[in-house]
Formats: sequence, C-alpha cells, structure tokens
Amino acid sequence: MARSPDRRAEVATDLPGLPVFGTLAEIIDFGVDAVVISTPPPTRRDLVLEAVGRGVHVIADKPFAPDGSTARELEQAAASAGVLLNAFHNRRWDADIRTLKAVVESGELGAVAHFESRFDLYEPHTVEPGPGGGVLSDLGSHLIDQALWLFGPVIAVYAELDWLQTPGGVVDSGFFISLTHASAVVSHLRASKTGRSTGRELRITGSEGSYRSNGTDVQAAAISAGLRPKDDPSGWGFEAPDRWGTLITEAGERQVPSEQGAWQSLYEQFARAVRDGSDSPVPAADAVSTVDVIDAARSSAVEHRVVTL
Repeated sequence: MARSPDRRAEVATDLPGLPVFGTLAEIIDFGVDAVVISTPPPTRRDLVLEAVGRGVHVIADKPFAPDGSTARELEQAAASAGVLLNAFHNRRWDADIRTLKAVVESGELGAVAHFESRFDLYEPHTVEPGPGGGVLSDLGSHLIDQALWLFGPVIAVYAELDWLQTPGGVVDSGFFISLTHASAVVSHLRASKTGRSTGRELRITGSEGSYRSNGTDVQAAAISAGLRPKDDPSGWGFEAPDRWGTLITEAGERQVPSEQGAWQSLYEQFARAVRDGSDSPVPAADAVSTVDVIDAARSSAVEHRVVTL
C-alpha cells in the first residue's frame, strides 16, 4: 500500500509488476491473509482495527500503541475477531541478544542478578514529538521487550529521561530505566540519539560469573550495504570473531561464538502461526506488557518516583 505517487514509482522501479494499492481496504479486497502495518504511529491504531475487523492477521510496527489502554484495545479487538495480532519486535532476533540468551540458558552464569543494555545512535533528526515519538517509544520499545523476553514480567520501574526542544515541541531524546523483574533480576537499560556516540553494549552478572559484549548491529549494517538474508542464509547475521562476547567464570575467560541473528525469523514464525496455529513470535499480550512499562517509565521520570506494576 502506498498513497504517495513518488513511493508508488519507487515500487514500480524496485519491484516491477508488484501490485500497489492506495488503501488498506483495496489490499484486503484483493485477497490477503495478513498485513504488516508500518505507517507512522498516529495512524496505526485505526489501520490495525480496520484490518482485524476484516478478519486479516496483522503484524504492527513498534511502538505498538501510544499507551497501555490503546494497546489493550487492539489486543481485545484481534481476540474478538479471532485473528492473530503480533508486534514487530524484531530485535529479539539480534545476534548479541541471541548469544546472551544462550549463555544464560547454559547455566554457566548461575543465578542471574543484573542485566545491562545500552544502545546509542546519533540520529537527532529522527527524534520527533507527538504520540509514539521520542526515544523511549522508539529504541525503548526494543530494549524493554528484550528484557521482558529474557527475564520475565516487571514489578517496579524507575526512569530518567533526557529532553530535547524541537520545532514541534519537547521530546525525550534518551533514557535510563531500571526494571525490577518478578524473577528478582534487575535490568538497567540506556539509549540516546543525541550524544554524538554510537554503540551497543550488553553486560550480565550472575552468581557464578559474568558476560559482556560490544556488538555491531550486524544485520542493520548488512541491510544498509544492500545485502539480504536470502543471499547467504547460513552465513547471515553472525558477529565477526573480533566482536564476540566474553564469558568470565571460575574457569577463566573465554570468547563465546556468535549465535545467528535473523530478523526474518519473526515473519517466518508468524506465517507458520497463520497457516497451522503454531505459536506466534511476538503476540499482542507481549506488546501490551512493553507499552505498560513505557507508560510506567514516563510517569516515573516526570514524577521522580518508582512506579510499581
């Protein structure tokens, strides 16, 4: 779907012969099983409701919703319609997160106590005010979802936000969030888009050891270079050996080979769920939990207090 004539011309150039429609209704009338809704955040709610109301399965981009009440509205609408609604939290399939999860599941860290995640980009031009805007809703959606996926539900949230004055108003340009999980793990999440620095760091500490990594966001770099997973399915998404993480235990230090990053797995698993009823990759309930934490973080930062969930 593309309303803009310029965008329709781009599709015709890049993908000759591919049907292009001007409205979501036209796509549904043409006949599809599912749609991916990646329009700007203020437009997303109505499009999701339109699609599920027509009996079409949906993957909705992040931020999933501007607030928890809207997130629940979308979840309930999909459930009532009997269709799948998932969120595009593709960074569960980042190479560094997959590697860290494998380390945790190996048991070598013992009981996990503390998790740290930092993701900085220098992209001040992408920090926009309004519903769904700001770095907390943007990068925060990913980092919070990763923490919930790794360590389970959150019971307490403390947050600090950096603020940026833009022509459209004041917006958060960075954050620090402390999450206390019901599992007793504490997650510290940081991100910024205005600090003139870039980088991805993960740290985790357990009763028997620790693990650290400095990833390169390898899939994003490959895509920016014009590559695609189909070009090299078995070699796609691995961090180079010089960027492997380090595991430190009583036995000493050792490098941990990269797990494969595979954002495309979200779509593959979603397709299987649509076809045969298998598990969804990122069900709407997970997205609701992430939005609830974002709401709590914003309240915590504004009111200077810990918010319990």
